[in-house]
Amino acid sequence: MDTIFAQASAPGRAGVAVIRISGPQAFAIAQEISGKRPEGRESVLRNLRGTGGEVIDQALLLSFPGPNSFTGEDVVEFQLHGSIAVVRAMLSLLSTFPETRMAEAGEFTRRALENEKLDLAQVEGLADLIEAETEAQRKQALRVLSGHLGARVEDWRKDLIRAAALLEATIDFADEEVPVDVTPEVEALLSKVGKELQAEAEGTYVAERVRNGFEVAIIGAPNAGKSTLLNALAGRDAAITSEIAGTTRDVIEVRMDLDGLPVTLLDTAGLRESEDKVEAIGIERAIERAEAADLRVFLAAPGEALVLTPEEEDIVLQPKADLVGIEENGISGKTGQGVSELIQRIQSTLSERSSNIGLATHERHRVALQQAVSCLAEVNVILTRGPDFYDLAAADLRFGIRTLETLVGRIDVENLLDEIFTSFCVGK
Repeated sequence: MDTIFAQASAPGRAGVAVIRISGPQAFAIAQEISGKRPEGRESVLRNLRGTGGEVIDQALLLSFPGPNSFTGEDVVEFQLHGSIAVVRAMLSLLSTFPETRMAEAGEFTRRALENEKLDLAQVEGLADLIEAETEAQRKQALRVLSGHLGARVEDWRKDLIRAAALLEATIDFADEEVPVDVTPEVEALLSKVGKELQAEAEGTYVAERVRNGFEVAIIGAPNAGKSTLLNALAGRDAAITSEIAGTTRDVIEVRMDLDGLPVTLLDTAGLRESEDKVEAIGIERAIERAEAADLRVFLAAPGEALVLTPEEEDIVLQPKADLVGIEENGISGKTGQGVSELIQRIQSTLSERSSNIGLATHERHRVALQQAVSCLAEVNVILTRGPDFYDLAAADLRFGIRTLETLVGRIDVENLLDEIFTSFCVGK
C-alpha cells in the first residue's frame, strides 16, 4: 500500500499549516526529513531538511503509531509555519519518496473505514461535521460521528439474529418435538425492533432538514410587503422593494442561523392572476416552493382570500401594520413592528419539530431502515402461516439483517464509497 500525504489545513497563507502523512513509510520519511525516527506517540520540535540538507522550516512533529491513529496506519503530522512557499516546498519534497503519493479526496478517511476505525455512518457524520454551519448541525453530526447510530444498528442486529436463530432451531428439529414454542419470543423481538426502526426512519426527515436547512416561505398578494419583511429579517437589502406590484418575479433566498437551526427564508412572487408570462412563471414557482416549504408566513388582511390554505403551524399576519394601525397580529418590515415576535415564533416551531430528530440523517439511511421494516412486516405475515413456513421467515429475516448492515457499511456499499468520499477535501 502506498504512503499518502496531503495538506490537512486550508490552502493559502495562515499562521500554521498542517501536512499529514499516512502509511507504511510514514515514520521512515519523518526520520529522513527531521533526522530522528518518531518514538511512539510523541510531539517534538524539529528542523525539517530537504534532500540537499537545507532547512525548509522548523516545525512541530506529531506521530501516531498504527493501529491507534485516525487511519489505523502509522501517521505523522507536521505543523509548519503557514507560508505558501513552505507548504509548497514540503509537498514537493514528500513527492520524491518512493511508493509515496499525494492523497486523493477523502483517502485518509477511506483508509479509516477500511481499517475499521469508522463505520460508514460515522464517515457520513464526519463529512456533515466538516460542512456544519450552525450549532444544531454541529451537534447532530457529532452524534453520528460518535458512533451512536452504529451502536443502535448493532443492538437491532443482535435482536434479529436471536429471532432468526430461534426460527432456524425450530427448522433443524422439525422431525422432533421442540419443548418450547419460540413464536412468542420471535414476535416480541420483531415488534420491538420494528417499532424502533419505524421511529428512526420517521426521524430522518427532521434530521435531513437540520443537515440541509429548513425552508420558510413568505407568501402574500403583490405589494403586501413580503420583500420589505425579508430585508428586515435578513438585516440587509436582499430583495428589491418597490411601490410597483409584481416587482419580485423569482424566488429570492436568504440563509440564516436561527437559534442554531439553519433556515432559508424565501421571498416569493405576489400571488395573483396575471397575463404577464414572466410574472405568471414567477407565481407558479412561488406556489411550488411554498407548498414544499417547511413553514409558511402568510401576509394577508382579515377576510382576504388566500391562494394557498394555511396548514396547522403556518403563521398568518396582517401586513403593513404601521399604515393601518394594527397592533395585534400585525407586522411591518418597514418599522420592525412584530418582526422579533415573528422570529421567535419561527424558532419555536422549528425547534419543536427538531425535538423529534433521529440518529439517521441521510436519505440512504431512511431507505435502508424502511426496507428493514418491510422485511420484518413480511416475516410477521409468514409466521401466521405456521411452522411449515419458518424457513421462508428465517430467509426474509436474514435479508432484513443484511439491509441494516449496509447502513453502517458492513456489506454491499462499494458503489456508494466513491460518491461519499468525493465530498471530502484532499487532506481528510
